Amino acid sequence: MKKKVVTLGEIMMRLSPVQNKRFIQSNNFEINFGGAEANVAVLLSHLGLESTFVTKLPSNQIGEMVLGYLRSNGVDINNIAIGGDRVGVYYFEKGVSTRNAQVVYDRKGSSMSEAIIEDFNLEEIFKNASLFHVSGITPALGEDGIKIVKECIEYCKNNNIRVSVDLNYRSKLWSYKKFNKVMKEIVKGVDICIGWIDLDSSADEFTPVKFNNLEDEKLYFNKVFRLMKEELGVKHVATTLRETISASENTLRGLIYNGEEIIYSRKYSFEIIDRVGAGDAFAGGLLYKLLEEESYEEIIEFAVASGVYKHTIQGDASIATKEEIETVIKGMLAGGVAR
Repeated sequence: MKKKVVTLGEIMMRLSPVQNKRFIQSNNFEINFGGAEANVAVLLSHLGLESTFVTKLPSNQIGEMVLGYLRSNGVDINNIAIGGDRVGVYYFEKGVSTRNAQVVYDRKGSSMSEAIIEDFNLEEIFKNASLFHVSGITPALGEDGIKIVKECIEYCKNNNIRVSVDLNYRSKLWSYKKFNKVMKEIVKGVDICIGWIDLDSSADEFTPVKFNNLEDEKLYFNKVFRLMKEELGVKHVATTLRETISASENTLRGLIYNGEEIIYSRKYSFEIIDRVGAGDAFAGGLLYKLLEEESYEEIIEFAVASGVYKHTIQGDASIATKEEIETVIKGMLAGGVAR
């Protein structure tokens, strides 16, 4: 029997200028659909798992477009609530070379942002589920979003369903102070946390962490992850470490903490077609291998390779197969033709 994963969150319409144009140059926009949890659901479906996505969509043709997109990617949509007025939109201008990407949100009043816990039948949603995945974007939608996430996690803990949380801080949705407070409550006792919370830090603003050398990096993460285990009861912590050479070229590596030690992946260097959703592809690859009960070395290597491969795919979600991701690990992604 296939293992079932449930993800819950908002899915949005993405509108992007074509041919690397800027917003102010554009008369035409390309449509994609995506959202952190939806992207994970799509990838897990392509990797062969039973994948259920839970959200709330309006009863109109845009809502039908979203349902069609999910259905075409093999995602179970039977527990999506119908109601509200609109699908949220975000405008994405792709970064190229020295020009950074730009994002403008138009999501206020979306169906999912106005969802309440009573919209969802948790017993039906989590029937036969092995794992529940959610991101920090969903509680950032408001107090009802926080309540929905907390009640879903509580239900899963009471029914022996593993829980994964991707912290996914978004400064345009809430303050770092509020994020820190809420997410500390949400990640308590979860099986997997993607990203980290520095419990020794009292900062009210998000500040990227920089290291002088690998030894300093290892000391920092050992301290942070150990505190997350001891004070929050988090069983696994995983994250990616990205270096930006330009908007068109990055490097990526990852690490996972298993409660005892940190295991690193190799470092990949690559050019970018579409960076959006790469973190979700990392999350999806991580969850897939954790459910397969592979070694931690195999888990983190596959997860990072999944994130790397997503950079070659246009749109928000990775539609890679297991075999395609494994070509990255084997060093076969060299631009040849598969015959």
